[in-house]
Amino acid sequence: MTELLLGAYIFMLTIWVGNEVISKVPTTLHTPLMSGANAIHGIIVVGAMFVATAVPGPLGTVLGFLGVVLGTVNVVGGFVVTDRMLQMFRARPARAKTPEKK
Repeated sequence: MTELLLGAYIFMLTIWVGNEVISKVPTTLHTPLMSGANAIHGIIVVGAMFVATAVPGPLGTVLGFLGVVLGTVNVVGGFVVTDRMLQMFRARPARAKTPEKK
């Protein structure tokens, strides 16, 4: 029972700390932060694979599979958002001038 309470306390603490950290990030740092988060979520996917193989029984398999799926969705979504944000900073091609009619 003590381990369950400790786990719940750590879980609530990580939610609070994560919210505090993310809410203080200025919008100009969003793209570099998203790239860093993609790297972290790649590590989470590997950890979820370890959980799927380490915990015996169907519960470990289901939790590991769910972790891999959610981590992968987060990685792919992060790369899509990062690519889209970086496209906003690319130079636009110059338009060809059309000759004026008289």
